[in-house]
Amino acid sequence: MITSPSRVLVTTAVPVERDAVAGAFPGPVREIPLPGAALHRVSGGPDLLAAGVGPALAAASTAGALTAAALDGRPYGLVVSAGIAGGFPPHAPLGRLVVADEITAADLGAETADGFLPVTDLGFGTVTHRPPAALVRRAAAAAGALTGTVLTVSTVTGTADRAAALRARHPRALAEAMEGFGVAEAAAAHGVPVLEVRAVSNPVGPRDRAAWRIGDALTALTEGFGKLAPVLESWNQHDHP
Repeated sequence: MITSPSRVLVTTAVPVERDAVAGAFPGPVREIPLPGAALHRVSGGPDLLAAGVGPALAAASTAGALTAAALDGRPYGLVVSAGIAGGFPPHAPLGRLVVADEITAADLGAETADGFLPVTDLGFGTVTHRPPAALVRRAAAAAGALTGTVLTVSTVTGTADRAAALRARHPRALAEAMEGFGVAEAAAAHGVPVLEVRAVSNPVGPRDRAAWRIGDALTALTEGFGKLAPVLESWNQHDHP
């Protein structure tokens, strides 16, 4: 049986990231209002959603878009969480693209006298979602991206001590952002695979605005999605269980 490629929803935190992704697709954009958000439908490309900052709002907005598509009889087959991120030096330098093979909630759990316990150690939920391995490999190869864990945090790291603690708990962590896990939770609730793609705009560690390279990261995001487009357009979840 021949199956068609999956419909793709790309979520970002803020409009400037959404516009950077849209820059990789030359077709016209049509705005479709949704409850609490606006979907941008790119002709010849994915649907784009500026879902909001932080895991909770990202999850709610993504779930709303997924539900609307399902009720319309045109469900999505893939959700991509995209945007800029902090990179753990020297593993993820400024301007590099990172594709997550694990999307992990870094601060979902409890502080104890013996250190941090993830929520799974408390007997609840999950803290990690794993995108389809075949898709991760194809996306990373196409975009020339690094692969590893991307952490989701509710509070951006601003000290060397916290950066070191996060890397100690998650030795494969390359980057941290604020939305991926929320997007992945919404996708999982709908049975839809997820991918996370991040461009590194700043080092994880002491907060230093002078060291941020947001413009360069947004350019890398546009260029990266230009290379990813054929992968996203041709990928079908039924071919890669």
